[in-house]
Amino acid sequence: MGKTKFGPFSGQQIGSKSSTASNFPTFFLIKRISSSNETFHSVSPFLVEKAIMSNICEVKCTKKLRSGDLVVEVHSRKQSEQIVKLKTFSNIQITVSPHASLNSSKGVITCGELLNVPTEEILKELQSQGVSHVRRISIRRDGQLLNAKHLILTFDSAKLPENIKAGYMRLCVRTYIPNPLRCFKCQRFGHSKTSCRGTLTCDRCAEVGHESTDCTRTEKCVNSSLTNPIPTKDNISTHQSALKPSAITKPTSVDIELLPMAVLPPLEKRILQSRESDADAEMSSSSASEEDALEYNMSEDLEDSPAVISPPPPSKPEKANKYKNM
Repeated sequence: MGKTKFGPFSGQQIGSKSSTASNFPTFFLIKRISSSNETFHSVSPFLVEKAIMSNICEVKCTKKLRSGDLVVEVHSRKQSEQIVKLKTFSNIQITVSPHASLNSSKGVITCGELLNVPTEEILKELQSQGVSHVRRISIRRDGQLLNAKHLILTFDSAKLPENIKAGYMRLCVRTYIPNPLRCFKCQRFGHSKTSCRGTLTCDRCAEVGHESTDCTRTEKCVNSSLTNPIPTKDNISTHQSALKPSAITKPTSVDIELLPMAVLPPLEKRILQSRESDADAEMSSSSASEEDALEYNMSEDLEDSPAVISPPPPSKPEKANKYKNM
């Protein structure tokens, strides 16, 4: 009998020594070279399709951006190597380059053991797994900037891996969700100040034409058009109390008839049992027939609704006497 092989410790992973294949770019940006700043808006889509098919065969996807440039997604490494060598589409001069952001992805890992490890060392150890950049998340506490145990990893692949191996530890990779991009010129979201085409807007009073440096007007949100004062040290407690939901008062009295017998104290249980026995006795002593129950007049329950008039009870037809004297 051979020796018993024990599994790895918790957090360990037995990885294969075979190196993973390096990734390759799959998205490429094609721009048109023109002295008059012409784009692919004026180029026939049939010409573009034929040029791509004749040089690199069928690709996965081709899209035109709002700027007039083309984004091409390829299938394989061979197509990736072929498309970067293109210089012309028929008689149109072009330039091809890997897309700046579509060929990479960002994820977040959490590991307390890496808190005191420099980011340069982490990047060196994780480069074999496709990591191209490492940035540590910092938090500000009591006026000091402190390092957190969370790291933002940039991978040279459009698909984010589920986990990575940091030494003997197997760490889960979560999708990195950045803060929304805000313009500090027009105070809108979705673009930066360098590419803004809007009007200068104050981020304090939401009025156009001036900055917020010397503004003393009432605070107002630009995007919601509502008065939202910025919380300060003086009104932070008032601001927090306004965010708290109002306390819901609990009822002080409880109807014991709605509670099950198992949760009632002995005194209330005996009272409820006596009520039930009285009700049973009253029902057993009642001699009301079914016809009397059907003749119950509901007009007393509808006194508040004069428009609703209950119909009179149907008269009970008299039974014919079969044995009437002749």
